[in-house]
Amino acid sequence: MKTGPVNRRLLGLLRKESLQILRDPSSIAIAFVLPAVLLLLFGYGVSLDSQHVPVGLVIEQPGAETASFLGAFQQSIYFAPRVYATRQEGREALRAHTVSGLVVLSADFAPRLKGDANAPIQVIVNGVDANSARLLEGYVQGTWSAWLGQELSSQGRPLVNPVVAEPRIWFNPELQSRNYLVPGLLVVNMTLVGALLTALVFAREWERGTLEALMVTPVTIREILIGKVLPYFVLGMGGMVLSVLMAVFQFGVPLRGSVWVLALCSTLFLLTALGMGLLISIVTKNQFVAGMVAILATFLPAFLLSGFLFDLGSMPAPIRFITHAVAARYFVAIVQTLFLAGDVWAVILPNAAALALMAVFFLGMSRRLLSKRLE
Repeated sequence: MKTGPVNRRLLGLLRKESLQILRDPSSIAIAFVLPAVLLLLFGYGVSLDSQHVPVGLVIEQPGAETASFLGAFQQSIYFAPRVYATRQEGREALRAHTVSGLVVLSADFAPRLKGDANAPIQVIVNGVDANSARLLEGYVQGTWSAWLGQELSSQGRPLVNPVVAEPRIWFNPELQSRNYLVPGLLVVNMTLVGALLTALVFAREWERGTLEALMVTPVTIREILIGKVLPYFVLGMGGMVLSVLMAVFQFGVPLRGSVWVLALCSTLFLLTALGMGLLISIVTKNQFVAGMVAILATFLPAFLLSGFLFDLGSMPAPIRFITHAVAARYFVAIVQTLFLAGDVWAVILPNAAALALMAVFFLGMSRRLLSKRLE
């Protein structure tokens, strides 16, 4: 079976682009090495969990009750308690950032606990980091409530509490932030490979004049775009496979959804990222400018406005409106759902449809602007 001239031209373009990728160490590094490094850094070095938090316990009058209370903090994975004899010592430690909070047991704590009067404790939290302060306050309250129940039970006294909470944690019962961060980081990795790499390589050919030389040949715009997109699509999917394998086997993140659904949605997002990279390079035609625009228009939004690190619901309404133009927002929702919850079609289908529309838009705009440049 003979290959037609159109197919020969397209195969030649694909072979040329593939050889260029293999001969360019930076392309391989961005596609495989950089995602692996980011996963290792975020998987092991970044955590939203608050464990072994240094907290000071000011015990003005030591006794059996205060020793029992201190033991509850020492046995908790959330605290690394340090004992101080006076409030002044504790406050100095808090000002010096030696501890993140103080729990003060006054001198009359034990007598008031044994009697009918209330036995309050004072909790002082460093509020510089508001999120950590709220977590620390909640951990202290939880430890205090658990200890108080055990203490009163040992004395044969009931704990008067008309409402008892029985929490059930779905999708991430271990409350490991790694299970939340690693799937979102896959989106950032694919954004790097798709948008940044394509924008730089295509702009490089504009600068060197090799693209103009290609334009005078019988090759069509459609063949040029396919020849540019397909090799980097394969490269991006290879990086995605590596990232998924590291997430599942290296970091133990559960993949509860379908692998085929993940592959299909990854295809839609990668096509969107490739279209954005092509569009940026066609408009700028300069590597430096293309790189800066790609970082500002794709990488930073994927990091800050996708729900990867920050909850979209807590953002102001105008910012939430802007996030609808960020492709990574839709893929983050899909990936986190597939990894932690499974095939939840109410989440997957609308977000996949948004990615499909964005892929058509960016690839279509790339073809249209490239054809206009030739007229």
